[in-house]
Amino acid sequence: MNYPRVRWDRSANAASIDLGESSGPRRGLPVEDGDGNVVAVLRFSPEGELVEVELLEADVQLPKIFRD
Repeated sequence: MNYPRVRWDRSANAASIDLGESSGPRRGLPVEDGDGNVVAVLRFSPEGELVEVELLEADVQLPKIFRD
């Protein structure tokens, strides 16, 4: 599979940017804005490698090139 791979679920308004594969369960780390709202989730492999970025409110955060 080629990376990165971008998937946008318009109905959920969330996008996943896959950066690699994981050999086991992924550990998620929420990212908050200045108001304490979760705007993204970083997912790491059991080895600590960043393998996915999930963007919430993707219609705002996802670069336009991926929204077309």
